[in-house]
This record gives sequence, structure tokens and C-alpha cells, in this order.
Amino acid sequence: MAGSVADSDAVVKLDGGHLNNSLGSPVQADVYFPRLIVPFCGNIKGGMRPGKKVLVMGIVHLNPESFAISLTCGVSEDPPADVAIELRAVFSDRQLLRNSCISGQRGEEQSTIPYFPFIPDQPFRVEILCEHQRFRVFVDGHQLFDFYHRIETLSAIDTIKINGDLQITKLG
Repeated sequence: MAGSVADSDAVVKLDGGHLNNSLGSPVQADVYFPRLIVPFCGNIKGGMRPGKKVLVMGIVHLNPESFAISLTCGVSEDPPADVAIELRAVFSDRQLLRNSCISGQRGEEQSTIPYFPFIPDQPFRVEILCEHQRFRVFVDGHQLFDFYHRIETLSAIDTIKINGDLQITKLG
């Protein structure tokens, strides 16, 4: 019995002190465990390819104006990185706009959807499935639309950017 108490104390000391101290400052810890703070920018390991899916789960703010989820080719600001797909939810018009931006030129914007899936102060789940010719976009398990690729090298699409009136709860 005494041995198990000593073992418990060792675990408590390791969890309570040593382990936390080994992470260093909170800034250093963020490198290893990044917080899902908006605006968010993260790497898609290995880039996109047919069969790969990007998952964004979150909660819409209480009084939202808009939010955007973009898959881009890197993070460059000057010149701006190519945008393979940008999904922009606009609450005043109840629209989910889609577009791309290649070599600084925006493509033709698409807006047709069967219904507007986002509700203020409610959770959502967006899945962007990459196929050979298109992205298939699902919201809360329902396919909402297809967006045909405008960037040919899918593996170059290696960054996700999220901004606007939402809180991110999970990325995958």
C-alpha cells in the first residue's frame, strides 16, 4: 500500500510540476499545441489530393456578419498566395459565396445553394472533400455544392485560413 502511495505522489509531482515546467513558457507551448484562435492559419500536411478531406467544426458568433474558410497555396502576402477555394458565409444576404484567386485574379463567384446552413450562436461542421476534378462541400453532413478545381496542382494547396465571426472548436 505504501508503495502505491509513493508511486501516486511521483505521478502527481510529474504531472503537477516537472511536465509543465518542461514545456517552458506559454508561448513555447503554443508552438506544440496551437490554439484554434480566429483569424487562424494552419498547414495542411502534404497538401490536398483526391480522397483527402478537411474538417472545420465551430460555433457561429451570436451576431455574425460573415466568416470565411480558404484553402490556399502557402501563406505569402506579397504576392498573395493563390486561393484554391474560399467559402464566405454572409449572414445579411444568407449566402455562401465561393471563389478562387489565381495570380491575383479572382475567378467567377458562385453563390447558388439549396439553403443557408449556418445559424447564429449554433455549432456547425464543414467538410471539404477533395476529388479528382472538384471539391465537394458538406455542411452538417449534407452535401451543399461542388466547386470544380481552378488550380491544377492539388498538392500545392497546403494552407487553411479561417477568419470572421466564428469560434473554431476542431480542425481535422
